[in-house]
Order: sequence, then C-alpha cells, then structure tokens
Amino acid sequence: MNLIRIAKHLVIPDWWAHRVFPKHVLERINAAVHESEKSHRGELCFVIEGDLELSALLGGITTRQRAEDVFAQMRVWDTEENSGVLIYVQLIDHCIEIVADRGINGKVDRSEWNTICETMQSAFHSGRYEQGSLEAIKAITALLQTHFPSGEENPDELPNRPIRL
Repeated sequence: MNLIRIAKHLVIPDWWAHRVFPKHVLERINAAVHESEKSHRGELCFVIEGDLELSALLGGITTRQRAEDVFAQMRVWDTEENSGVLIYVQLIDHCIEIVADRGINGKVDRSEWNTICETMQSAFHSGRYEQGSLEAIKAITALLQTHFPSGEENPDELPNRPIRL
C-alpha cells in the first residue's frame, strides 16, 4: 500500500487537479479529436481524472488497471471495427495510459503507445498540457491513418469531447 499516493488523492482537491485543463483547452482537444476522426476509422476517447476513490487506492489499483476499467465503463470497445482508443490521464498520479481495442492492438506495437505516453508526460511535466495532448492526438492519428484509413463509411461512434471524471 502506497501511503503517499493515498494521501495525495485524499488531500489534493479534484478541482485543483483539473485546473490544468480549462474549458478552452478541452475545446481544442475536442476539435482535434473531431478532425482526427475524419481521417481514419478509429475512435478516440480522451478521459481526464483527478482523485481516485479510497477503495481503489486501498485496493492498490494501478493507473493501467484504472485505465482499463474506464475503457470498459466508457464502452470504448463498443465500435464496429474494434477500433477504439482511450487516452487516459490520471492527474494526481501524473500518469498517462493508452488503451486500444483488439482491432488496433493487433496492428500497433505497445512500444508505440508507450512512446506517445512518454512524450505526452514530458510535455505535461513542463506544464504544456494542451500541447502534449494535441501532439498525442496527432501521433495517434498517424497510427490510425496507417492501420484504419478512412473509408466510404466513417461513423462517429464515441463522443469527441474530453470527459472529466
């Protein structure tokens, strides 16, 4: 049990954690996701979470496990071509995870997702939350354009607006 992690989640107010993603940044992320999805058949879901529930912390849930839970809860897996991608940002833990559906995971190596997460995390560490988010969306777009290029039918199956938990 990581007591420092638990203390951070209990002491840092959720609103404080979310302050780095003001409304105008969320609007730019929304626009970037919308534009991205015009160029491929994948579906992006951008989720930002502040504090975690005490039960999750006491249970030792990792950021990866939480991202996988959010992937399921947000039904990112529920796309026609199994082409959903979750970008999960855990603000208090300062961690980023990308979870891709099975249609994409078979084509994109985990190291490519890790590189995107590391680049995004580096930007966040420098206080560049908007830039890091937009660069990550751009990098994911390039991967999806390669493996899921846009076709005649390209339905928008998931919300484009970032979700704050």
